[in-house]
Amino acid sequence: MPLAAGPESGDVTESGKRFVDLLAKEDFAGAFAQFDPRVKQALPETKLRETWQALQAQSGPFKKTLAARAEKQMGYDVVLVTCEFARATLDTKVVFDAKRQVAGLFFVPTRPAATATPPPYARTNAFREQQLTVGSGQWALPGTLSVPTAGGPWPALVLVHGSGPQDRDETLGANKPFRDLAWGLATRGIAVLRYEKRTKEHGLKLMAALHKLTLQEETIDDALSAVARLRATAGLDAKRIFVLGHSLGGLAVPRIGKADPELAGLIILAGSTRPLEDIIVEQVDYLVSLDASKAAEASPKLAEIKADVAKVKKLTAADASSTNLLLGAPVVYWLDLRAYDAPATARTLKQPLLILQGQRDYQVTQADFDGWKKALGASPNITFKLYPTLNHLFIAGEGKSTPDEYEQSGHVAETVVADIAAWILARNSAGR
Repeated sequence: MPLAAGPESGDVTESGKRFVDLLAKEDFAGAFAQFDPRVKQALPETKLRETWQALQAQSGPFKKTLAARAEKQMGYDVVLVTCEFARATLDTKVVFDAKRQVAGLFFVPTRPAATATPPPYARTNAFREQQLTVGSGQWALPGTLSVPTAGGPWPALVLVHGSGPQDRDETLGANKPFRDLAWGLATRGIAVLRYEKRTKEHGLKLMAALHKLTLQEETIDDALSAVARLRATAGLDAKRIFVLGHSLGGLAVPRIGKADPELAGLIILAGSTRPLEDIIVEQVDYLVSLDASKAAEASPKLAEIKADVAKVKKLTAADASSTNLLLGAPVVYWLDLRAYDAPATARTLKQPLLILQGQRDYQVTQADFDGWKKALGASPNITFKLYPTLNHLFIAGEGKSTPDEYEQSGHVAETVVADIAAWILARNSAGR
């Protein structure tokens, strides 16, 4: 997760593709209507038409869109729509603000998507995969269960996503950390369930009631449904079901554990202990610090983010009915998080906890890891592990971690997979 922001209002990738469709149809009035006020002033409809026509004069007539992907940059949602022209292939870079207005439009050389290769520690003949459904009704989610091929009944693990509309592999750039974990752990005798996140699978449907969305609907309800699905699955040990949450999912883990005390154990990967709005500001400050030449350009956006943070801090229960979005999330989302103290909730749990942190993580930092240690203290029921070379995806690297690092193909470190497997396999059927 390049930025630990709140839930997405629908699938921003589709918004980017629809905007490019307007350009392709030469509906410049429709495209112009989606601009924010600043872009409308800088790129009026006539100039937008001239820009598109000049682009086709250079690259040839527009033919079709090939692919689209979304990422976070400096707090904005950015969609890169790969477009095929007669003489070139370019990425149309559409930048969206929190109100889903177009805050920037660029045409850049296409960056080939790297292929996510299987992790070297996974033996694909040691497990099989089956497709299943998590939950039911309007929020049913497609999932994949990786199950060891020999022996059993197996302990099983549910993987809970970070922020944003994540797929079941938690794909980010060239990396698929949840697939790495599933294949690595299944190789070691642990069944693993991963599934599409609700904000990805049902993003458009969620928009109708976005102002009511909290962490419960975004993440927790589906995680509990996934646990129930595993308990009812033949070949698995119903008394040894575990939950692992990454990033925002890690923050949610204590609530999941409290809601289901029969869980055998809980695992937190890069879970935050500080207010989410403060972490967002810290992330943006960090990204600005990586390139001093862009500090002036980023200053207005940083000021806007800090202004929204100030509004979040001032929210009261009287604001709960508001339909406004702050930092991309509804008011009730922020009120719900404020009422939830993850470390304090974790202190009340009887299940064992494994808390892991990458020291090179700039999104959820060692300060959060130290927050867990301070709150939970020394206990034989709680295990802490810090990995000096790992980033937010638990992939090894050197120097300062940056968003560009996520575009380089890598894998969750084998030591992390081995540590998780050893911890799970050491828990007996009573979860102790």
